[in-house]
Amino acid sequence: MSAAESRTGAQLIWESLVREGVDTVFGYPGGAILPTYDAMTEYPIRHVLVRHEQSAAHMADGYARASGRVGVVVATSGPGATNLVTGLATAMLDSTPMVAITGQVGSALLGTDAFQEVDITGITLPVTKHNYLVTRAEDVVPALREAFAVARSGRPGPVLVDITKDAQQGRAVLDWEGAEPRRHLRHLPAPLDQAALAEALELIRQAKRPIILAGHGIQLSGARAEVLALAERADIPFALTLLGLGAVPATHPLSLGMMGMHGEAWVNRAIQEADLLLAFGMRFDDRVTGKLKEYAPHAKKIHIDIDASELNKLVPVDVAIAADLGDVLRALLPQVPVADRSAWLGSIRGWRGDSAVRDIKNLPDDGHLYAAHVMNDLWRLTKGEAVVVTDVGQHQMWEAQYYKHDGERSLLTSGGAGTMGFALPADIGAKLARPEAEVWVVAGDGGFQMTFAELMTAVQEDVKVNIAVINNGFLGMVRQWQALFYEGRYAATPILSPDFVKLAEAFGIHGQRVETRGDVAAAVESARAASGTALIEFKVEQEDSVYPMVPAGAALHDMIRRPSPSVLAETGADPV
Repeated sequence: MSAAESRTGAQLIWESLVREGVDTVFGYPGGAILPTYDAMTEYPIRHVLVRHEQSAAHMADGYARASGRVGVVVATSGPGATNLVTGLATAMLDSTPMVAITGQVGSALLGTDAFQEVDITGITLPVTKHNYLVTRAEDVVPALREAFAVARSGRPGPVLVDITKDAQQGRAVLDWEGAEPRRHLRHLPAPLDQAALAEALELIRQAKRPIILAGHGIQLSGARAEVLALAERADIPFALTLLGLGAVPATHPLSLGMMGMHGEAWVNRAIQEADLLLAFGMRFDDRVTGKLKEYAPHAKKIHIDIDASELNKLVPVDVAIAADLGDVLRALLPQVPVADRSAWLGSIRGWRGDSAVRDIKNLPDDGHLYAAHVMNDLWRLTKGEAVVVTDVGQHQMWEAQYYKHDGERSLLTSGGAGTMGFALPADIGAKLARPEAEVWVVAGDGGFQMTFAELMTAVQEDVKVNIAVINNGFLGMVRQWQALFYEGRYAATPILSPDFVKLAEAFGIHGQRVETRGDVAAAVESARAASGTALIEFKVEQEDSVYPMVPAGAALHDMIRRPSPSVLAETGADPV
């Protein structure tokens, strides 16, 4: 078909996706999007049929996080579109580039409460970077081209394009060049603020106790090399946010580990004692800072983020630079003086002391199976080279503590929204984005039950993923809060689960159960060797808690620490 020939709006959708480099979409058909599905077979794009539209959004999210490309999800109108909302919010809060394409009732029916009509652009306005309602075939290509540009540019995020059924059925001539998004002056990056750069350099020169706070923006900017170069040149240690794990190597000599609510105690203490914080591509959320009035009270603060709205939003800073992190660091590096901060690093090592238990030989092995055992053994057996996709809860924190992420995009997790049910569908998306990678789901028994229907998607699509279900019989993190702050009243947190091994068999996949530490390695190797998707249920200690923990609203240094061995012996409390 020549460019001058007209195409249906449905054909223009697929033509646009092909030209944007899309090779995989995730979706579920329905009446209002049926013209688009009818045209799909003409184009070289793989469609992954999910079992629920929320999972389709998470798959597109996982695909985007694992690859750095834009993830694409397709759904019909009404409930099909509203089922995407949780996935869009998850992507929005974690800055994932996504485009959601939804069908809508015919334009003549808009506003009439027609069958499966929902104002999805109104509903999703707060959880997308932008959205569009397309009612004419000739507007399909311009809307999609701009949607991809918006999703990718600046701080990435999800964009929704709602297309009426008559726009899909109507016809228009493809004008790809004419539909190129126009860049306005406000969209263009501002020149680097030279005065701010000079102020930042002076603060770095003067600092005796600096720390780099390494966030997710390092990966989004592709600034890993620049961050490491600055850290090594100026001898500055770095602490990582949850989403920053993997942005710089966990095993680097200057890496301190994770900060925040469940971060390492010595890391949080170092932040509280620092005289300079260099915040790179992170947003000072409450899980990182604790009580704002007592956060890093001695420190000057430099904040570099591409999203100007994050600067001075929560934490007032001394130097705020709204720009791409890589651009800023490339401008700063030649002027940063070589430094020796061995005294500062020595102080941090002293605080670390024998709290440094993130090693297999230091984990208790008393005949019980702890989730930390599983995470540490999984790290050891995969040599830290797997892509791990976690759900949300205690297992998520143990994974962050005990699996050392050196590779970029090696940990995919829902940080901002904390979306249970995220892991399995996002893992399928990640595997399709990186088929050569070994990928693991780490999920709790509660979150896994929210989306385990996608096991059938993995089977139908012949996707090989490995699944570790951490089964403690509770909604574990909520139970932990109830134990610590609600006098042990376990209201609605004990949860029954199916027999996960039989469940795996019902889906036609390899399943096994592990209840002792000695069986972990064999089970993991068996799952890795399986030809298709494999599931391991780890029956772990039930009333186990994640330490350290900064209570909500407390200062970063007011951490609940692991009970001492003597207290453990007296109380029988969990040791991990």
